[in-house]
Formats: sequence, C-alpha cells, structure tokens
Amino acid sequence: MKNFSKYTLFVLFAFLSSCKQEIEKPKVIYEEEKNTSATNVKKDSSQIKIADLPIHMEGTKYLIHAIGDVRVYDGNGGSYGSSKTNSMSYAISNYNRFEVTGYFENLKFQHIDSTALRPLTDKNVQIQTATYLNTISDKTKKQILVYSLVDSDTNRDGKLDANDIKTLYISNFNGTKFTKLSDDLQELLDWNVVEVQNRLYFRTIEDINKNGAFDKNDKVHYHFVNLLSKDWSGEEYEPIKK
Repeated sequence: MKNFSKYTLFVLFAFLSSCKQEIEKPKVIYEEEKNTSATNVKKDSSQIKIADLPIHMEGTKYLIHAIGDVRVYDGNGGSYGSSKTNSMSYAISNYNRFEVTGYFENLKFQHIDSTALRPLTDKNVQIQTATYLNTISDKTKKQILVYSLVDSDTNRDGKLDANDIKTLYISNFNGTKFTKLSDDLQELLDWNVVEVQNRLYFRTIEDINKNGAFDKNDKVHYHFVNLLSKDWSGEEYEPIKK
C-alpha cells in the first residue's frame, strides 16, 4: 500500500508537470532579432502537396478546392473508398454545407463554367476554417467568405500551426479582396454576424504584459466590420467602458 501511494504521487507529479509545460508554452516570442514572418517558415521537402475533391456551396457559382499536405495517419490502413491508405491521410478538409474546416495552406476557386483555378493567396498561411455568410448573401446578394487562419510564426518554431496566433480574414466568395481584419499579435477569440446591421463582430485578445501567453491579465478588444462597405476594416468599440 505504501509503495502504491509513492507510485501514485509520482504519476500525479509527472502529470501536473506535463500540464504546466503545456500551459506555459508561449504563443508569442518577442525576441527582436528574430522575424515572425511566415516567409521564414521552414518548408518540409518530404511533404506531398495534394488537393481535396472540389465542393460547391449552395447558391454560388464557384467550386472550392482545398490545397494541403498528405498527413501521416496513426493507425491501420484505410478501407476501400476512404481517404486513408498505407497509414497516410489524404483528407485535407471537412465540409459542412456552408463551412470548410481543417488545416490547409490554400484554397483555389473555379467558376462552374470554367476550368481555370484561382488561388486565394500567395502568402504562407494555415487556414483552419472558411465560412460562407449565406444569410448575408440571401439578404444582400453579396457573397462573402470569412476565414480563421495562422499567417505568422509567432512562437518562432519554424512552422505555422495551431500553436501560433489565430487571425481573422475575409474575402469575396471567388477569393478576391482577401483582407486581414484582426490586428497583428492579437489572438482571435470568436466572431459572429448580426444580420440586421449587416455587420461582422469579433473579439481578439492582446498580450499586454508580454509574457507570451493569453490570460486574464491581458486586454480583450472588440471590433465590428460593415460587410457592405467597399473597404472592409475593423472598427473598435468598447462595450464595457464605464
């Protein structure tokens, strides 16, 4: 019983130490001599570029192709008809009617009456969601996509992934006018659309104490964007100001 107690304490200590390391892992490193630009991200020459099969969102005239890398799959090979084979995953994204999710590096747009493909961006990014504002389209006929993505190696580990700061972008549905809405080095918390105003609202958090993490001591910023404006730009407001 005594030995069991010692073992239990050891396991608990190891678990807590592991959790502490995860919590303390910074999303931002502020060394001035290093560059957070995505152009400094290391390219993995062993990765193979592939595209998902195209998707079509209801009410639009464009197909969307998600572009990314083949991923190593931990488990047995996939069955016939699946996208997993020989312990590799060939699925880049998931599609749920008006939203594409996953970890992909670009989207390409193809008009339904054309064979030409237009890339969303020439920047090095990791796109995590692309959401079609179908209710805004139904109301105003303006077709818009909103993206949550990573565009900078903010933790300076040489790659773009979920451990870097997530940002908010917007574009026309055909991929044109790709515009960043959130400020640099501010982590996107969430966003929503208020249809009666034709506005997109979003919140970000700024690491004001420069400890590399986002916590209760940091500042939350509130913004909105007029979706019908010619030039999309976030306007800050202060709902909790006294």
